[in-house]
This record gives sequence, C-alpha cells and structure tokens, in this order.
Amino acid sequence: MLRVVLGLLVVANVLSAIAVVFARHEHRQLFIELSKLEKARDELNIEFGRLQLEQATWAESNRIDQVARNRLGMRFPETRDIVVVRP
Repeated sequence: MLRVVLGLLVVANVLSAIAVVFARHEHRQLFIELSKLEKARDELNIEFGRLQLEQATWAESNRIDQVARNRLGMRFPETRDIVVVRP
C-alpha cells in the first residue's frame, strides 16, 4: 500500500513538473508575441503621426491657395466681376 501511494506521489510530482515547464514555455512564447505586437503598434503609431503631419501640410490654406492659382488658374474676382443679387 505504501509503495502505491509513494508511486502515485512520484507520478504526480513528475506530472506537476512537466505542467510547470509547459506553462513557462507557453508564457515565454506569449511574451515574445506580445513584444512583437507592441513593436508593430509603436511603428504604426509613428506612421500615423507622420501621416497626420503630411495631411496637415497638404491642407494648409496657403498651399491650397497656391495650388488653386498655379494649377487651376483660379483667382479672386475683380470688383467689376462681383454681382450682388438682392431679393
């Protein structure tokens, strides 16, 4: 009887050790994946900041005015070209 109990305790101890090793290995794998995902997140945040800056640059009123004048040939109307419509 004592040998059976001792044998069961040894088997339980070995199984517990294997479970600890497996859990630590799984933890390491998940930590590596988390680190990769955090790095990707940081890179995306940097790219998003760059894109916001680029969008702000393209949307500046001076730039829009310059493009309207140079590429589209737009200009402010002369006083004689303005017509006021009254009800």
